[in-house]
Amino acid sequence: MNDQDLLRYSRHILLDDIGIEGQEQILAAHVVIIGAGGLGSAAAPYLAAAGVQNITLIDHDKVDLTNLQRQIMHQHDSIGLAKVVSGKKMLEKLNPGLIVKAIEKKADELLLNELAPTATVVLDCSDNFSTRQLVNRVCVKHSTPLVSGSAIKFDGQITVLDSRQSNAPCYACLFPPEQSFDEIQCSTMGVFSPLVGIIGAMQVAQALQLIMGIGHTLIGRLLLWDARSTEVQVIQISKREGCSVCSTKS
Repeated sequence: MNDQDLLRYSRHILLDDIGIEGQEQILAAHVVIIGAGGLGSAAAPYLAAAGVQNITLIDHDKVDLTNLQRQIMHQHDSIGLAKVVSGKKMLEKLNPGLIVKAIEKKADELLLNELAPTATVVLDCSDNFSTRQLVNRVCVKHSTPLVSGSAIKFDGQITVLDSRQSNAPCYACLFPPEQSFDEIQCSTMGVFSPLVGIIGAMQVAQALQLIMGIGHTLIGRLLLWDARSTEVQVIQISKREGCSVCSTKS
């Protein structure tokens, strides 16, 4: 780190659990973010501000007026732009030293298999069940830590899935892909604006802890946040015997 870096990240460096060594780990990290909508809009700026130098944004959508109620990475003059392009511009203004790769396409298996081995951690900020299952499968395959979050209406949830630990559950242990779940979209059900900020920021906190190896992350636990009652519930989750994803990992 140079003198500018030492000054920029001084409030991190003052923390005993982080210090210079931890900040250098953050600077060296590569974080892949699936989705540049509500959760991604909250997560990406905090990762950039914290000093993650290599960020990959993946999203196939464009900025719409209805997004601006909660997707704070995008501004009014970004309407019509690809979300990853809008996000890249914002992040580079926030921290000019970043390398932000903007991939304007829907996350597919080929792309994820290319990126997952290079990632320090993946943040799943997507908004649909099939993408979450795909991201989970690829992260299990490559033993890449995954922070999964979701938010709808007034309810959010977050967990950490890390197949580097043999007893850690994966997303399919919690939500078996062979079962059917009703997809609930923000476009039809709505979402409380700050909820995506709360869950997205929590995803970043978990990701930074994974990068530095500090504290106790949500591996084996699912955190549920109810924004109406301001209540938090943490549920223990276990590796599921016969899971079609992680139990067959060689």
